[in-house]
Amino acid sequence: MELEERVAELERRMAALERADRPAPEVTDDTFWALEGLKAQLAEAGAPGEDGAVLFTGSVRLPTEERYEWQFGALTERLLDEDWTETAESFAALGHPVRLRLLREILGGRRTAADLAELAEIGTTGQIYHHLRQLTGAGWLHTIGRGRYEVPGTRVVPLLVVLTAARP
Repeated sequence: MELEERVAELERRMAALERADRPAPEVTDDTFWALEGLKAQLAEAGAPGEDGAVLFTGSVRLPTEERYEWQFGALTERLLDEDWTETAESFAALGHPVRLRLLREILGGRRTAADLAELAEIGTTGQIYHHLRQLTGAGWLHTIGRGRYEVPGTRVVPLLVVLTAARP
């Protein structure tokens, strides 16, 4: 890795550390403002939402300074009636520690297969490409040029939601 790249990587890591030192947001009386807003919208809609709904939303700034905002909601009835096996490939792609590490590194700015191959404990180049194909096939990544990858903007917040929901 050239000196210029190493300095850029150190600056990126330092910026991430500085952001991590911010205090947690204060919890106020309107802690469930998103939930209350969802319930109000369901009440206004009438019968279609009487069984409830699920909502996730997020506003994200990555270490690369890219920003993403996203929200998605679905009625509970529809979710419970769907064939969940259709999501198996997506979950399976996230079910390997190396793939999760690759996603984290790509979100952090390492976008090429060559950059990823420099990381310790990731595996051989062939193994890395195997994992990248799995993530791309499941829609968690897409290519943005020869050997360059990114998490699609519409998947950044959902990925972080899944990771948050999976915490013990």
